[in-house]
Amino acid sequence: MKFAKVVFLIAGVYGLLALLPQYFLEDYNGHNYPPPITHPEYYYGFIGVAVAWQMVFLILAKDPLRFRPLMIPAVLEKLSFGIVAVILYLQQRLSTSLFGAGLIDLILAALFVAAYVKTADGRAPEHA
Repeated sequence: MKFAKVVFLIAGVYGLLALLPQYFLEDYNGHNYPPPITHPEYYYGFIGVAVAWQMVFLILAKDPLRFRPLMIPAVLEKLSFGIVAVILYLQQRLSTSLFGAGLIDLILAALFVAAYVKTADGRAPEHA
């Protein structure tokens, strides 16, 4: 159970550190990663949904057994960007830095699966 707590805590903190600054970087991103952002509602909507998922990861870190069913959509959340990032990168439609972020999401997806498997018996170890 400690493994799951650590994995989801790291994922949640990392995600918040990566995402929250994006609220202040619309112009920067639009200028340095063209084309400019023409639909800010999508930009801010994405950030809002992604930040909400980071909160789910932090809740999972507090009590992985109680919230174990949420691990399945958490894996899907990570795969949804990780897989797309790989495909877009192979099509030369994604920057190397965003490809790296996609790879991090794929690693986190694998760790989430491992956490799900490790919590399968549904009870905390005696010494925990």
